[in-house]
Amino acid sequence: MALSIWMQALGQGGAQAASALRAALGGAGVTVRDASVAASASASASASTSSSTSTATAASIAASASATGFGVVLCGACDGTLLQTVQALALNAAVLAIDCAAEPLSPDAMWALLEAGATDLLPWSSAELCAQQVAARLHRWDALQKLMGSHAVQGCLVGDSTPWRALVRGVVEVAAFTQSPVLITGETGTGKDLIARLIHRLSGATGELTVLDCTTLSPELAGSELFGHERGAFTGAVSARDGAFAMANGGILFLDEVGELPLPLQAQLLRVIQEQQYKRIGSNQWQPSRFRLVCATNRDLEADVATGAFRADLYYRIAAWRCRPPPLRERQADILPLVDHFLRQLDPQGRGCPLDRAVRDYLLTRDYKGNVRDLRQTVARIWYRHTGPGPITIGDVPPDERLHRAPAWPDAPFCDAIRHAVDRGMSLARIGQAATDMAIRLVLEQEGDNNQRAAQRLGVTDRALQIRRKAAREGEPDTRA
Repeated sequence: MALSIWMQALGQGGAQAASALRAALGGAGVTVRDASVAASASASASASTSSSTSTATAASIAASASATGFGVVLCGACDGTLLQTVQALALNAAVLAIDCAAEPLSPDAMWALLEAGATDLLPWSSAELCAQQVAARLHRWDALQKLMGSHAVQGCLVGDSTPWRALVRGVVEVAAFTQSPVLITGETGTGKDLIARLIHRLSGATGELTVLDCTTLSPELAGSELFGHERGAFTGAVSARDGAFAMANGGILFLDEVGELPLPLQAQLLRVIQEQQYKRIGSNQWQPSRFRLVCATNRDLEADVATGAFRADLYYRIAAWRCRPPPLRERQADILPLVDHFLRQLDPQGRGCPLDRAVRDYLLTRDYKGNVRDLRQTVARIWYRHTGPGPITIGDVPPDERLHRAPAWPDAPFCDAIRHAVDRGMSLARIGQAATDMAIRLVLEQEGDNNQRAAQRLGVTDRALQIRRKAAREGEPDTRA
């Protein structure tokens, strides 16, 4: 399927390569438009395909923050302007950088580009080879983007914060494009079971998802739960029974809390993984089983390996790919979207319910020791107390949940962000401008780019907000109070 991307060339080396790459991409079925057009609010499929390239100025850097979709940046050198441009472009777009400098970039410069937000960095070789590399990556990114925006993903893993989107992207990629075993680690209530179910949904496996909670395995029956048994294999075995390995054949075996497996069972599990066959208890016949293994635990398995509580050889078998869903305190921007999601689930009509400001502030500042599960239970308790039309009000918060003082602000996450900026040597003016620009961008996103509603929420006039937005687009510092 043909893709449409933007292209931006920086420096002499990038400008020289742009024309040849544009022609080669056209032959590979990729339509190219200019980054300056992509960054404008009116960009569309009819965007100009002029071969002109742009020099990165303060204005182009500011405008780049509006670029979306997929794009290529051809760079002739790695300097501050390039890093700022990539950082601005990567806010809303997947950026592929191509090194067109006469001398290859140093490893430090390469890592700096990735840290600025580039998804990958390619060395310039020939236009044809680069075009093939770009097209292959763009098709993969496009497939990932579509999967991430699908109902299967959005209805399962809710959130749009940076750490959460990074996690979801990794889960979608490993689920849909590999057959790798997956180890999910993290605190209780962070959604490990949901990730396992999503992996099964996206994996294309013909078999079912077989879930086995390792905390429920008793020493007497653990072998039967995993391997199954023949009739009469032990007292009480009145009939033959399939175990988890048989039921997971052709599908996915999800071992929840795998860290609780005793060492003897760890050895038996390792043998099944290696040989892809097993014996029922009481049988001498080997049975084949082809399954994908997904494990989850809230334990530090690497520490358990160091102490001998968990087998090192099994750990490296099950941890071919690892993911850690972040606790809710690390993704606070997702609290309100999660609240809305839970309210829609609880509402028989699926419409949810708005929140008044006091309830919204309470939910944003409450401590969730049980993470997302704790948040859902809190929302449910509030929902079931609410009656009648209109928003959920502060009286709907159960008495034992209520705060006895106003929530403090600036809160810890805000202080941490400022501390991080200060530690990096940012000036007071730059910190203030970045905070203002980010607040405006986030509120405009939440309000569907409605200037009037955004201005009301930010406590400024429509005119003042328009001036600030115009200054940002033009790359001019706004000195107004």
